[in-house]
Amino acid sequence: MQVILLQRIGRLGQMGDIVNVKNGYARNYLLPQKKALRATEENKKVFEGRRAQLEADNLAHKSEAESISAKLSGKSFVLIRAAGDTGQLYGSVSTRDIAAVITEGGFTVDRNQIVLDKPIKTLGVTAAKVQLHPEVVAEIELNIARSQDEADKQARGEDVAVVKEEGLDLETFNPDAEFEDRGPASDEESA
Repeated sequence: MQVILLQRIGRLGQMGDIVNVKNGYARNYLLPQKKALRATEENKKVFEGRRAQLEADNLAHKSEAESISAKLSGKSFVLIRAAGDTGQLYGSVSTRDIAAVITEGGFTVDRNQIVLDKPIKTLGVTAAKVQLHPEVVAEIELNIARSQDEADKQARGEDVAVVKEEGLDLETFNPDAEFEDRGPASDEESA
């Protein structure tokens, strides 16, 4: 299906481009979200009549997104999650969780605006992107920890996911000292 884009869409095109997309993508996403119009002669005339207004709206939204991006970029947000001793989370951090913590921090974002390169399944400090506008992306830092104390340690650069051996002092541990050398086993002991 051919559509006229009403805004820039990544990997697809700029505002005003006529592109071919799959029918389902157009019917289920682009058209209901008002991001495109069917590429008919009538709609082309309608678009050309509204083009100046659409570009002005896009410019206003872009400048607003840039001002928010300037405030949001580089901010660090702490997420407290349950995890094992090795730092593996019980579950993962979702875009909904990230949007909630950013909203608590004073910014209004939707979970659809969060861009994750890969799922977050371990403790640590990681980067995430917030797409405020099709042309404006803010990069934030997420500090995922088991407690606020651990988050503070991670912020200083310490690794909190160190495996701890319980009851053993690894520096003085000698595995040979625990067992007595009783010599070769006799037939009675092996039976």
